Amino acid sequence: MNRNKQMHAPVYEALERLKRRRVVPFDVPGHKRGRGNPELADLLGEKCVSLDVNSMKPLDNLCHPVSVIKEAEELAAEAFRADHAFFMVGGTTSSVQGMVLSCCKAGDKIILPRNVHKSVINALVLCGAVPVYVNPEVDTKLGISLGMQVSEVERAIRENPDASAVLVNNPTYYGICSDLRAIVKVAHEHNMLVLVDEAHGTHLYFGSDLPVCAMDAGADMASVSMHKSGGSLTQSSLLLTGKNVNWEYVSQIINLTQTTSASYLLISSLDISRRNLALRGRESFDKVSRMAEYAREEINSIGGFYAYGKDMINGGSVYDFDVTKLSVYTRDIGLAGIEVYDLLRDEYDIQIELGDIANILAYISIGDRIQDIERLVGALADIKRLYAKDPEKMPGAEYIRPTVLVSPQTAFYAEKKAVPIRETKGMICSEFVMCYPPGIPILAPGELITQEIIDYIIYAKEKGCSMQGMQDTEIEYLYVLSEK
Repeated sequence: MNRNKQMHAPVYEALERLKRRRVVPFDVPGHKRGRGNPELADLLGEKCVSLDVNSMKPLDNLCHPVSVIKEAEELAAEAFRADHAFFMVGGTTSSVQGMVLSCCKAGDKIILPRNVHKSVINALVLCGAVPVYVNPEVDTKLGISLGMQVSEVERAIRENPDASAVLVNNPTYYGICSDLRAIVKVAHEHNMLVLVDEAHGTHLYFGSDLPVCAMDAGADMASVSMHKSGGSLTQSSLLLTGKNVNWEYVSQIINLTQTTSASYLLISSLDISRRNLALRGRESFDKVSRMAEYAREEINSIGGFYAYGKDMINGGSVYDFDVTKLSVYTRDIGLAGIEVYDLLRDEYDIQIELGDIANILAYISIGDRIQDIERLVGALADIKRLYAKDPEKMPGAEYIRPTVLVSPQTAFYAEKKAVPIRETKGMICSEFVMCYPPGIPILAPGELITQEIIDYIIYAKEKGCSMQGMQDTEIEYLYVLSEK
């Protein structure tokens, strides 16, 4: 990596040049640098709204970059060791869907774990591809799915030699990593592309002693959520491609759905964040790792909580672990993760990333301080002392393996009817049901509804999980396939 080149931020520098020229705007956006919407300017600041500008020749165009955006994407590709990089302004959802839609068309098979983000299955609804799930092993105590066993990927490839691609989470929301290098090797031996959802793995490209990143493992495409651990603005992301991918074709796929009015606030934040990571990323993420490990030790010393880490590694379903993920199992103090999540926010003014049935996740990144870590640890100790219950009163909670009976696209667009959730056992779901975050569907279109799933949905709702994906916002009814 050329450090001197990486010191530049072409889009940011172009915006600075534009601002110095004091150009009179007779284009969109209509707020005209904030003058037409003073409340917005007061909220965001004059500098921010003055940089909310339209595409123009000096600033390039994200749909067909030829100058400063092109140069910024080339610098990102170099920093992330990719053949090409796309700036994405529709979140990592758009990056993930760009990957899948570039590789799959109607009827194509794609091999993937079931614990994928909803954006992956949404892409299958859009393109009509058929999922071949490699059901991961499950940690029944923690209630989370683990990584993809290489042997299971090999079996899926042998049984589906016509599959177009293999998709891997790297890492999962909770920090679990599969043996990515081995999966890439076996997939490439069978002429399949490897797509990696790296929404939670930006830091893997820059930190030391962290799991391997997608591009270093030889993957063909990766979706990198720069706004999570990379420091850019919310909704900004990268789509990376390797040497085996026709990036020009990927560009066409992206432009099927990407806005033609891309925000320069998002674009410039990607540019600036890439520069920051290239110049200071290793130092920053080494600090993040140390803070997370310190927090893990302190939380485990409280008793009752289990902050899991590298002790999870078993060489197979947990091939590696991302230590920056501070995932904590809470049920031994008799509280669901979502209950601890709510207590931290409502009673201690601490907003963490995730609370599910059994775990919480505190996202630690480059903006955190050690005093913030100590405040979190103190609050958890307080919660145990004041709110702990008998854990025996908690029902079982674990990842539920789905049975796929119909493709996601067929089920989503099929004739359907609304049925009370408690009466849907044995029916085929035609919509999504998920807790967000993490956004991994409990049910996806085309899957069999079982009593276990019904009980899980009802329990998650009662505990206060944010349930999404269903037409019925009250979560009383499920849409299922109508009987012929």
